[in-house]
Amino acid sequence: MNVNPFDIFTDEYENWFKENELIFQSELLALKQVIPIGKEGIEIGIGSGIFAEKLDIKFGIDPSEKMLNYATQRNLKVKKGFAENLPYPDNSFDFAAFITSICFVDNPEKAIKEAHRIIKDKGDLIIAFIDKESSLGKSLELEKKDSKFYRHAKFYSVSELTSMIVNNLFEITDIIQTLTEINLKIPKNPMKGHGKGSFVLIKGRKK
Repeated sequence: MNVNPFDIFTDEYENWFKENELIFQSELLALKQVIPIGKEGIEIGIGSGIFAEKLDIKFGIDPSEKMLNYATQRNLKVKKGFAENLPYPDNSFDFAAFITSICFVDNPEKAIKEAHRIIKDKGDLIIAFIDKESSLGKSLELEKKDSKFYRHAKFYSVSELTSMIVNNLFEITDIIQTLTEINLKIPKNPMKGHGKGSFVLIKGRKK
């Protein structure tokens, strides 16, 4: 990504979560089903830290300096860098999470391989993303050329990401979905599997 929109539209990114609180809460409910409790983890593509703060993830990395300024204000331990070249030793964390960030990574295969390296044995990888085969994924794909944030994104299907995860020596342990609809009156409870929800989470265990 030559131009990072998250450096330009940082405030708009933060405001989106305020304006779409029910979607945000639905995503958090799903994430809480798969994020390990009481373990030391890192969010890769932490952005402003808005998810990490709610999920008690203390560490993060992101290429956007302006986003990291927000994350620092949330008392998170962050570094500037890229998912494909993580500045952490082998076996550093109990888990690593990509939360809506994998679509912005230039080389997701290399990023997942790097995540495998920094995760401890039997640790967990969590990838949360908009399924490109869902109704929301299809509409975002059609509209992305006009989108500030998604213009440079590459969306993936569940099968595509599952293959990448398995190819990089993780065993799939859980798949969760939510946002079967977008016009919510209350936060949506997550459900197992995929194919109905637009927001999908895949959890894998390091072999």
